[in-house]
Amino acid sequence: MRVLLDECLPRRLRASLPGHEVQTVPERGWGGTKNGELLRLADAEFEVFVTADRNLVHQQRLIDRRLMVISLAAPSNRLADLLPLMPRVLEALQTITPGRVIEISAETSA
Repeated sequence: MRVLLDECLPRRLRASLPGHEVQTVPERGWGGTKNGELLRLADAEFEVFVTADRNLVHQQRLIDRRLMVISLAAPSNRLADLLPLMPRVLEALQTITPGRVIEISAETSA
């Protein structure tokens, strides 16, 4: 799958998504882009958007999009806090459907 990592996530997180084509928001030149526009851009080029911005799923209408969103909730956005969530992200990538949001937190990863 083509996966876009939000700019709030460490780019080294991509190594935890083997078998997927992963790019980051800054690599695409979209750093600082507002959520609505970012989702529009991502929807045209990616299948999945991974973010730690939990407000995004409540502020944006996603149901009409092809883009699938995975929202991560960890104690911080540090790589060490996010890595334990990645097995669940890999599982979610196998089952997520267009327009859907899956929230993965430290509590659901234990």
